[in-house]
Amino acid sequence: MNKLNAPQRKSRSLVIAAGALAVVTLLGACNTFEGMGRDTERAGEAIQDKAK
Repeated sequence: MNKLNAPQRKSRSLVIAAGALAVVTLLGACNTFEGMGRDTERAGEAIQDKAK
C-alpha cells in the first residue's frame, strides 16, 4: 500500500515546493517595485528642484 501512495506524496511535495517558490518570488518582486518607485520619485524631485 505504501507503493501506491508514493506518487501522491511526490506530487504533493512538488506542488508545495512550487507554491513556496512562487510566494518567495512574488515577495521579492514587491520589494523591487517599491525600490523602483522610490528611485523614480527621487528623480522627479530632482527635476523639480532644477526647474525652480
